This record gives sequence, structure tokens and C-alpha cells, in this order.
Amino acid sequence: MSDPLQTARRTVLAAGAAALAGGTLAACGGDGGDGGGKTAGAQSSTAATLSASAPASAPASAPAETGAAGGKAIAKSADVPVGGGKILKDEKLVVTQPTAGSFRCFTAVCTHQGCLVNKVENGTIDCPCHGSKFEVADGAVAKGPATRPLAEKKIAVAPDGTISLA
Repeated sequence: MSDPLQTARRTVLAAGAAALAGGTLAACGGDGGDGGGKTAGAQSSTAATLSASAPASAPASAPAETGAAGGKAIAKSADVPVGGGKILKDEKLVVTQPTAGSFRCFTAVCTHQGCLVNKVENGTIDCPCHGSKFEVADGAVAKGPATRPLAEKKIAVAPDGTISLA
């Protein structure tokens, strides 16, 4: 006959293993949340341990276009006027060229109420919703009601003029 204490111990261990396996799958499924529970850290560390011990595999598909730093190509330097910029609506970004050969990239989402900026002219990035304006050189507020600058994004410019997210 089996010992009831050993049977109970096996049941607890099996339940714990099943919970960890389920948590790891939830952590890999990724909605970006923490799972809403206190086990998120355990799930993350378990997933990291499993992925570290799993064999590496090739990506399913390579990105369509990569740039200088291996990031996604977003524009060509020739398309960004000196003293102005180019708005990339789909990416919600704006690339500027404050002075010749100097490129900057910012979010195109206004910090006032989240509208997308719609033009770059006269040295500012302009929001159509409430009239906020931001400096092309550094994203700083040039005119309110916005009070915070546009968030800067890191970019790289390849010798061929391709501008990519870094």
C-alpha cells in the first residue's frame, strides 16, 4: 500500500508544476500585462529559464526592410527638408532635420491631448487640435497648451541616407 503522506506530496508537486507550466504559457502569450496576480515575477523568471535552455531557432520571417542599425527603415534623408520635417502617420513619428545633416525623430503624438501633429513648418512641429507647437531641433514646446516636449526616438542614418529606428 502507498503512504498517504507521499501521495499528498506528489499531488502538491504535480499541481505546482502544472501551475508553473500554465503561468509560463500565459507569460509567453503576451498581452503585455502582468497576469493580474502576484506570480508574474515567477512566471517571467520561469519563462526566461525555459527560453535560455531551449535551442535557438531562426526567426519565422525577416523584416521587410532594415536600416543602418538593424531597426526598421522609416524614411530617406532626401525626403526630410532642412529646417523642417516629415510626418510618418502610420508610424506616429516625425523626423526633422534642424540643420543640414542633423536628423532627429520624435513621437507625432501631441503631449497635450494625444492628437497627431499634422505639419512641420517655420521651424515647428504643429498640432491641429489646440494649436500646440514643438521645436524641430529638440521637440520642446514652442507654444502651448502642451506643457511637455515630444518624446524623442533614437534613429540611425545610413551612408545611403536611409533613416532607421535604432
